Amino acid sequence: MPAIIVMALAISLIVTILEILNGFLNTDKELIKMAQTFHANKFQILTRIIIPANKHTFFNSLKVNIGLSLVGVITGEFLVSKAGLGYLIVYGGQVFQLDLVMTGVIILAIVAAVMYGSVVLLEKIFDRR
Repeated sequence: MPAIIVMALAISLIVTILEILNGFLNTDKELIKMAQTFHANKFQILTRIIIPANKHTFFNSLKVNIGLSLVGVITGEFLVSKAGLGYLIVYGGQVFQLDLVMTGVIILAIVAAVMYGSVVLLEKIFDRR
């Protein structure tokens, strides 16, 4: 089980860090200069300018990470697991049972769609604020 978690983290963590860093670096420099003019400290600049300006970057990163994490989990299950969707897909391929393979893929697609939809719903809730 820990190998599966490590695979999911290894695949999605680097992409997340780079995407959020890019969003932070592309924050409007004029807003930051204005806040510094009014003697805002670094924490205030972070919480009142940088994080709100990158709200969509956070949610886009979550959307991308859904797919990447599922790929990591399934890949980990391909390699070391004795149960789970990845194991079901590999086992179905080994014994030539296409119904097992397609069932695993359909379940995986449903899980991904539900998770993506929940992130979209969460983004809509935060956009109202």
